[in-house]
Amino acid sequence: MDAEHENATGLARRLDDLSQRVGILEDTLAVQQLQHAYGYYLDKCLYDEVVDLFADDSRVIFIGGVYRERAGAARLYAGRFRERFAEGKNGPSFGRLLDHPMLQPVVHVEPDRSVAHGRFRTLMQAGTHHSVGEPRQWWEGGIYENTYVRDGGVWKIGILNYRAFWHGTFEKGWAFTPPEYVPNSSVTYPEDPFGPDELLEGAPQLWPDTTVVPFHYPHPVTGAPPGGIR
Repeated sequence: MDAEHENATGLARRLDDLSQRVGILEDTLAVQQLQHAYGYYLDKCLYDEVVDLFADDSRVIFIGGVYRERAGAARLYAGRFRERFAEGKNGPSFGRLLDHPMLQPVVHVEPDRSVAHGRFRTLMQAGTHHSVGEPRQWWEGGIYENTYVRDGGVWKIGILNYRAFWHGTFEKGWAFTPPEYVPNSSVTYPEDPFGPDELLEGAPQLWPDTTVVPFHYPHPVTGAPPGGIR
C-alpha cells in the first residue's frame, strides 16, 4: 500500500511538473505572438490597435522619456506617431512605408506565470514616397527589452522599453548619422502635448553611442551577467 501511494504521489508530481512546463511553453509562445502582433500593427500605422495591447498601468520608455499608463501609450502612438508620420490617420496610407519586423526573441516566463520578460531586435525600413510629399527613406535598428503581464488571463505589454540604436539615411547609411539625429525628449507633457510624463537622466543617444540595454537574463551557460557592459 505504501508503495502504491508513493507511486501515485510520484506520478502526481510528474504530472504537475509537465503541466507547469507546458504552461510556460504556451505562455512563451503567447508573449512572442503578442510582440509580433505589435510589430505588424505598427507596420500599418494601426495605432489604436497597438494601444490596446498595453495593460492599464503600463509604461513606455522611448527616446529618453517615460510614458505612463495606457493614457501615456495613447499619447505616444495615437498622438505623436499618428500625427507626425501618418497625418492623423489610423491605418495604412498610400506612400508610407514602416516595416517593423520583430527578430531574435528571447523570452522568459516567471514561475508563477503572471509576468514574463522578452528581448527582441528590430531592423526597420521607413519612408515616404515622392508622390505624396517630400521623399524620405531611412534605416533604423533597435532593441526591445520588455515586461509582459497576465491580465484577466490575457497577456499584455506591461513595460515597453525601446532603445533605437542607430538611424541612417538610405543614401549615406549609419556611418554618417549626425549627432542627435533623433534627439532625446527634453519637454514633458502637458507642455509638449505628445511628450512623456517624465524624462530619464543620462539616457543613451543614437550610434555612435554603444551603451547596451541591460539583459533581463543571465548567461545561459555560466549563469553570470555579461561582462564589459557599461
